[in-house]
Amino acid sequence: MAETVIRVENLGKKYVIGHQQQERYTSLRDVLADKARSLGQVFSRNGKGDDPTHEEFWALKDVSFEIKQGDRVGIIGRNGAGKSTLLKILSRITEPTEGRISIKGRVASLLEVGTGFHPELTGRENIYLNGAILGMTKAEIKKKFDEIVAFAEVEKFLDTPVKRYSSGMYVRLAFAVAAHLEPEILIVDEVLAVGDAQFQKKCLGKMEDVSQEGRTVLFVSHNMAAVEKLCQKGIFLTKGNIQHAGTQTSAINTYLTSLTSSIVSLADRDDRIGSGEIKVVAIEIKDTEGNVLDLVQSGQTIEFHLHYERKSSIKLANVVASIAVKTQLEAPVFLQHNRMTQDEFGVIPEKGTFICRINKLPIVPSSYQVNYSLMKDGICLDGLNNSLEFSVVEGDFYQSGEVPPISHGICLVDAEWRLESNNALPFALQT
Repeated sequence: MAETVIRVENLGKKYVIGHQQQERYTSLRDVLADKARSLGQVFSRNGKGDDPTHEEFWALKDVSFEIKQGDRVGIIGRNGAGKSTLLKILSRITEPTEGRISIKGRVASLLEVGTGFHPELTGRENIYLNGAILGMTKAEIKKKFDEIVAFAEVEKFLDTPVKRYSSGMYVRLAFAVAAHLEPEILIVDEVLAVGDAQFQKKCLGKMEDVSQEGRTVLFVSHNMAAVEKLCQKGIFLTKGNIQHAGTQTSAINTYLTSLTSSIVSLADRDDRIGSGEIKVVAIEIKDTEGNVLDLVQSGQTIEFHLHYERKSSIKLANVVASIAVKTQLEAPVFLQHNRMTQDEFGVIPEKGTFICRINKLPIVPSSYQVNYSLMKDGICLDGLNNSLEFSVVEGDFYQSGEVPPISHGICLVDAEWRLESNNALPFALQT
């Protein structure tokens, strides 16, 4: 059974927020009067000492969990959920307000660009400095030195002060030092977002190698594809509390479903087109378990629900329901309707829902708009542009951890590659 290397019990971190009063021109008389008034207010608060200019804020509250040796744990949540605060406490950068932490092993942290670097020292000197901070001997650092430099790709600038490095060079060297000096626990924040796509892939591969060597990795990221591929466990934080702890997949699903919005009502939209025999009154996106979403993953199976009402005196059949997804710049992404799939609805009930399931959503991370229409015999019964907006985040579409950026195209293609010998080439191409 794996040994527990990190144990957190009832952890809390409190900050005091100051609310600055609007500044104005003051004289010495005003300053003395304000001081006397403040002193009087302190004595008039029944000894409680409440100060309206300061507010307590708990970045973390009652957080408890255990991490075993060799675990790869993804920590996810919205901005301000307490992820970075937690890592700073685990890295012994910030002290907790309450609670207890037990850590076994040497910890290497990469929380922001240049963590632990001295700007006046060269890249070479900072490698040795960071190694010494981690408790390594000069001989141990020297053994890994060439590997660190090769990974960071900063050979030409090794003897240049790091204050002259670009942010990309800075983070490459910082990550190389943190990952190669053999820490038992590697803590990495969203700092990898600074690097380019090739460097991010390189870093994820290195973190995977580190974890396979039996070392522990804590990884904070908004890239769900990277968390899903790299980690086998996940912790979902919200407002300083743990909402879910389990597998990385269950944590990601809980996180995405927490970002739900209520059903989008369309009943009062007056910019619709069509004859009006039938009208879509609401639209929503759901996952396969029925959770309402406005944030989905690339490769996730989702359903568009068009809730409609028709006039009770009119019988309708052979209706064609369609949805069209476009980018925010109105560029078409895809169109889907039931005539394509040869799904017939028959006679339409007075109230109901048209449901379109999209298997393995084939679009890259971005924000999109949804248009819909209901047609019969080429005549529009109801239609609406920009009926819904939704966002797509990274998902492991190819089960490889790689998703191309939107600059390379909008759609993700489910494809296969193979290699054939030259004997299989067409006759005209053979030499």
